[in-house]
Amino acid sequence: MSRTLILIGLCIVAIGLFWPWLSKLPLGQLPGDIAVRRENFSFYFPITTMILLSLLISGLFWLFNR
Repeated sequence: MSRTLILIGLCIVAIGLFWPWLSKLPLGQLPGDIAVRRENFSFYFPITTMILLSLLISGLFWLFNR
């Protein structure tokens, strides 16, 4: 359990350090992300981005558990 928490903490620190470069990636603006903008209403559902991140995180967990 402690090893998992340490790895999660290190991942959060790495994301924080690399955030200036990560924010320039087009995540959240991929084809398939749903964005509806009206006068008084805005709805955003990044389905493609969520699927991509889920695959990436699942792959990382698979690699760490081998």
